[in-house]
Amino acid sequence: MSSNTRADGPLRKDAQRNRDLLVAAAREIYAERGVDAPLDDIARRAGVGNATLYRRFPTRGALIEAVFGEGLTHTLRRGEEARDADDAWAGLAGYLEYIFEGLAADRGANDLMTTSIPDVPSLDALKTHHHETVCLLIRRAQEQGSMRDDVVAEDLLFALAALGRVVPASVTVAPRAWRRHLHLLLDGLRAPAATALPAPPLTPDELTGALRALAGRDAED
Repeated sequence: MSSNTRADGPLRKDAQRNRDLLVAAAREIYAERGVDAPLDDIARRAGVGNATLYRRFPTRGALIEAVFGEGLTHTLRRGEEARDADDAWAGLAGYLEYIFEGLAADRGANDLMTTSIPDVPSLDALKTHHHETVCLLIRRAQEQGSMRDDVVAEDLLFALAALGRVVPASVTVAPRAWRRHLHLLLDGLRAPAATALPAPPLTPDELTGALRALAGRDAED
């Protein structure tokens, strides 16, 4: 069912207008302040009452889905393009650069990609696809001899999450700084390896736990 319809038919014009105002206000506020911004502030900027917001979007996840769903789907398509690259290293680097351009431009997008947020179906689909894309490209790059052979997906995903969380702070003083540090991060993965790694990689469960802990600390700050 379309997000612009009810079970009994299309939204009335006034209801559709209120929905559009709420999505536009949420998009602005999330870009400025992240997805933990108070829903009351979104309703106020949209010029509607809180009851209207909760009627249109009964959960925070539903509003996030409405704001970011299309962009998340586009990112998934970029992942598909990266998978098709003949040069796996170039495909991976280009895909990650695209993602980080989004993280630098939108604080809300940064929150989505670097922490755990429940009840957003398109985000869940993207994160599953993202993990599969990274795994595939790492394996192919190692087979092609361009990536060190002791790297696993969790190594890269953990490092990307850590770098992603500092992007909103750095972009205000040095908008292109993330490009330098993403480049340095990727260079550390290139073959041949300079030295052996001093500790084992995180397991998938450990990575999930670390990201959830990060989300909890951010909510407290």
